[in-house]
Amino acid sequence: MTTPHSLTSALASHISRTILEAGGWIGFDVFMDRALYTPGLGYYAHGSTKFGTLPYTVQDGARMAGSDFVTSPEITPLFGWTLAQQVAQALAVTGTQEVWEFGAGSGALALQILQALQTQGKPLPRYTIVDISSSLRARQQATLAAFVEQVRWVDALPDEMQGVVLGNEVLDAMPVKLLARVGGEWHERGVVQGAVGTDGTPTFAWADRPTALRPPLAIDGPQDYLTEIHPQGESFVRTLASRLSRGAVFLIDYGFPEAEYYHPQRHMGTVMCHQAHQMDDDPLARVGQKDITAHVNFTGIALAGIDAGLGVLGYCNQGRFLMNCGLLKQMEAADLATRVMAQKLIMEHEMGELFKVIGFYKGEPWQALGFDQGDKTHTL
Repeated sequence: MTTPHSLTSALASHISRTILEAGGWIGFDVFMDRALYTPGLGYYAHGSTKFGTLPYTVQDGARMAGSDFVTSPEITPLFGWTLAQQVAQALAVTGTQEVWEFGAGSGALALQILQALQTQGKPLPRYTIVDISSSLRARQQATLAAFVEQVRWVDALPDEMQGVVLGNEVLDAMPVKLLARVGGEWHERGVVQGAVGTDGTPTFAWADRPTALRPPLAIDGPQDYLTEIHPQGESFVRTLASRLSRGAVFLIDYGFPEAEYYHPQRHMGTVMCHQAHQMDDDPLARVGQKDITAHVNFTGIALAGIDAGLGVLGYCNQGRFLMNCGLLKQMEAADLATRVMAQKLIMEHEMGELFKVIGFYKGEPWQALGFDQGDKTHTL
C-alpha cells in the first residue's frame, strides 16, 4: 500500500539524486519542478484529490482525506457559467470553434463552460484539455462523461492551434527562481541536501550562490530581500503566442503588476504551500504532499505575450471581470446558498481583488466583454 510517507521518501530520494548529479546544488525552480511534477511521485503526478471545498470528508463515520485547496470552479458553478459568456464572445469574434484549457484540475470549469454554451444553444464542437497528470485526467474524464464526444486530452501542444485558451490558477504553479539580496548583493537561492532524517528520508536545506540575475525592477532600501522571477511562466506565454495562429487567451490567477510585486515592503517573497486547506512557507518539508505556488508578476506575463506577437485585450481584477461578464445577473437567478458562495469570487477581501485576469488576442484587436469597465492595463 502506498502511503504519504512512502511517496515523500521516494520523491525525496529522487530529488536527492538530482542534487548529487548537479554537483550538490540545484536552483529552487528545479526543486519546485521535481516536487510538483516528477512522474508518479510529484504533488500533481499522484492521487486526484487536490481540489475541493473541504480538507477532509466523512465516510461511514470515519474521517477520510480530503482536498488541499479550493479553486473558483469548485466554489460555485457560476464561475464557469459566467466565464462562458466571455468564451462565447471570443469564439464568435475570432471565428474559432475550440477551447484549450491548461491544468483543468477536477474538470469542473470545463463542465461548467460546456454546459453553459450548450444551454445557450451554442454547443462547442471541441474542448481540449492539456494536462500532464494522468491521475487528474481520470477524474476529469469522469466529470466530463456527458461530453465525451466533444472533449479530448493532449499532453503537448500542436505546432499550430486556433481557439480560446484558458488557464485558471496555472501560472502560480509554474516553477520560479528565487533571488535573495543579502548584505546588498544578489544571490540565487537554491537547495542542497540536509541531514538524513531518523527514518532514513533525505531532507533539504537552503543555500545561496552569487548570481548575475536580477529582478526586473530596482528594489529600494538596504534591507535583505527575497523575491521570485518567472522565466517558465513567461516562456509558457511565448510558446502560446508562437502556436496560436488565431484566437484569444485568458489567464486567471493571483498576483500583482510589477511595481507592486517588487515593492520594498514585500521582502519575504510570495512562495507558499497548501495542504488540507492550511498554508505554510516551507516548501522543503513534506515534499510531494503539498502544493507549492508563487504569485504572478502580470507585467512580466504581459510583456512576454507582447514580445511574442500577442496583443493585450485587457487586465483587471477578477471581481470586475466577472461582473462585466454578467455574474450579478447569474446570482439574481440563483438560490441563497449559491449567491453566498459566488460573493467570494468578487469580494475584495476574498478573491475579487487579489485574483486578476489578463487577456490576449492573436489577429485583429477587439473589445472583450470582461474588460469593458475597470481595465487596469495601464498599471502593468
